[in-house]
Amino acid sequence: MAFGRLRKKKNDDAAASQQEAAAASDDAPEADAPVAAGTATAVAPEATVPAAVATAGSVAPVPADHVSSADYDRSALGPFDLSEQASESGYIDLGALRIHATEGLQLRLEVEERSKRVIAVTLDLGGSTLQLQAFAAPKTEGLWDEIREQIGASVGSQGGTVEERPGRLGTELLAKLPAQTPDGQPGYRVARFVGVNGSRWFLRGVFGGPAALDRNAAAPMEQLFRSVVVVRGDHPLPPRELLPLRLPKDAAAGPPPLTPTRPDLNPLERGPEITETR
Repeated sequence: MAFGRLRKKKNDDAAASQQEAAAASDDAPEADAPVAAGTATAVAPEATVPAAVATAGSVAPVPADHVSSADYDRSALGPFDLSEQASESGYIDLGALRIHATEGLQLRLEVEERSKRVIAVTLDLGGSTLQLQAFAAPKTEGLWDEIREQIGASVGSQGGTVEERPGRLGTELLAKLPAQTPDGQPGYRVARFVGVNGSRWFLRGVFGGPAALDRNAAAPMEQLFRSVVVVRGDHPLPPRELLPLRLPKDAAAGPPPLTPTRPDLNPLERGPEITETR
């Protein structure tokens, strides 16, 4: 288990719409100063996500064993609420999220430039990535249906397409935007969005790399997503409020050397471009 680099996210205009935030520029200033989680304010669940790519025709048909969110048994399969966690052993405590430590796993914490708060965690394993964010949700209804619509609108406004389909984690979205490869050939970028409604919380994940496209490559990352424990807390929060994340205690006491890096929170702005086959 290794911790990766802290990365900074460009501060979005507070007046910007949640749909437009997904297309935010990734040219924020770089810095490597340690940070601490600040007071959480509303951050759109569709606004900050990692990158993934694909080639045309590489997305396999949906397997018959995939299910819709309505049929997904979260309480049995995960992700779990704190009240459902049997033991804290083997978990990395990031505040609102607890991540199961896995051999070869690396963590990168995404930091908002203005507030210096940690707003997302990206997991790297076996060449794939999974970005996680947890949000407050209403007691009586979830957020995923509404968030999927907003993701689709945002991608469509950028000339892309989304495919809604059942998955191993419930209903998911496969979003694609046109892109050009370094050699000038047409291609596109891909992001696989998943979301699970919990007990007064909503967990959003975005798969990048092979896990966005390949069933076998996705399996270890999906297991990580299922094993996540969400710590909602008892304090009242409005729906869509980002649940606060923090540095692990051991990392806060002695963080590894930091290397400045640019943020890549938009899944359809960064990543290798792949030639489209027609």
